Amino acid sequence: MRFSFTEEQEEFRVFLRRFLEDKSPTTEVRRLMETDEGYDDAVWKQLSSELGLPAVHVPEEYGGQGFSVAELAIVVEEMGRALLCAPYFSSAVLATTTILEAATEEQKRTLLPPLAGGETRATLAFTEDNGLWEGSGVEATATASGDGYTIDGAKSFVLDGHTADSIVVLARTPGTSGNDGLSFFIVSGDADGLTRTLLKTTDPTRKQARLEFKSVQAELLGQEGAAAGPLAKVLDIAAICLANEMVGGAEKLRESALEYSLMRVQFGRQIGSFQTMKHKSADMLLEVELAKSAAYYAAAAAAEGDDETPALACLAKAGAAQAYMQTAINTVQIHGGIGFTWDNDTHLWFKRAKSSEVFLGDPAYHRELLMQRWDV
Repeated sequence: MRFSFTEEQEEFRVFLRRFLEDKSPTTEVRRLMETDEGYDDAVWKQLSSELGLPAVHVPEEYGGQGFSVAELAIVVEEMGRALLCAPYFSSAVLATTTILEAATEEQKRTLLPPLAGGETRATLAFTEDNGLWEGSGVEATATASGDGYTIDGAKSFVLDGHTADSIVVLARTPGTSGNDGLSFFIVSGDADGLTRTLLKTTDPTRKQARLEFKSVQAELLGQEGAAAGPLAKVLDIAAICLANEMVGGAEKLRESALEYSLMRVQFGRQIGSFQTMKHKSADMLLEVELAKSAAYYAAAAAAEGDDETPALACLAKAGAAQAYMQTAINTVQIHGGIGFTWDNDTHLWFKRAKSSEVFLGDPAYHRELLMQRWDV
């Protein structure tokens, strides 16, 4: 397993960072977070057609670029750094990965090319009002009806669920429980009986919705009752990608705090020269670098199919969540009184840090899961 990025990967990162800095300044982030859609369609088309970002980890036979989770992690890290408002995580990470893991060959050839090209956008709806980030918490049911199925129930905390063209839904066969009887289904975003409600959340830069299904027509994705295995893989990859996104945001905050401490003068000296400030800056650097190491290692393990990927995914998510949140807190404190104001941009990353901390499971959940998975 490699412990550093290749020259090509570093060049890709530099090019991507330049693009995102141009397309996602904080003025644009503030504008988009006030809209219901939460993204700029022109920028989405540009990052899809010119950069091919939704196709990064899609195999070439399905219209993708054929790279791995390692390259996907670079993309989301830079997006987290720029706080890009776009349905990338929902479509390219969650939905596309689910189709890759669970769909039949024929379904992959039909569904993946438009997703890879950014022509359509999808999302994954699996969490419900109970807030459980695992298959055992699914209560929505799928009942056979003619040549297809009908879904009844509700899903919550669905990323970009209010704007997605297609929705991958996790539901269970009536009368089953736990991880038994779980299946994936494809539902059109404008299907009859589907109600989509935008949720008001702490982090307006990442849109979430609640979906209600009332006898909604759905197509089975893959095999019936075989979703538990693919779901675990999808959530591991999602956790790894989210960890990399978080370390991108944490690094941006750390840099902004350091820059401010070297600019702000108090008692005739830069506040960054004070011993307490030096200690705080050193602590932030250590926490962010440790989180980066875990996130990068997990992405490399997933790219190579390492058996320890499930445990490493939990380690990366827990570590990145804690580092991002603590870095956000320290950045606000270093900025002093202005750090608490709306005009200062720090609160944008602070809110993303808080929402990312609990999305896909909080650190306590992943530490417990890590201990269950670790082979000792």
